[in-house]
Amino acid sequence: MAELETDRLRLRPWREDDLDVYARICADPEVMRYITGVPLTHEQSGAQLARFERGWKKRGFGMWAAEEKANGVLIGRIGLLYHEDWPEGAATEVAWLLDRSYWGRGLATEGALASLRYGFEKLGLERIISITLPRNIASWRVMEKAGLTFRGETRWRGFDVVWYATDRQDWQDDL
Repeated sequence: MAELETDRLRLRPWREDDLDVYARICADPEVMRYITGVPLTHEQSGAQLARFERGWKKRGFGMWAAEEKANGVLIGRIGLLYHEDWPEGAATEVAWLLDRSYWGRGLATEGALASLRYGFEKLGLERIISITLPRNIASWRVMEKAGLTFRGETRWRGFDVVWYATDRQDWQDDL
């Protein structure tokens, strides 16, 4: 599993001792409002981490544990998710979830940019998307700052969502 560093973040493999902190983050209703709509239990958070691990083993990419470099604290997850059931055709998504106390600092954008670079340069992906609920304006801003452009609205997994994307060529042209 690769590890990435940015100015302020370390995107690293998950460790066994991450579960309690991650479960605390996912138990916050405000953090989960635009993700699942409801807080996750400790068990659900553990199952999610297990899915992330399986994704890394199967595809060679996935969600990293996002750690603030300055203090070594786990602050959430950032990385790439593969969706076989995406209505526009199978797709890789750049995604993030951060502890509420770390919102508004540009960390999601910083991690998204590192994930995009990894996806395009190391994995050779042709397109990366990002998905959110229409009312999640903060994520729209992160997507736009990371260079993704609005592509449309659709229904996915029982939710109305908006999606953004960037293609490798567009991303390289913006560098």
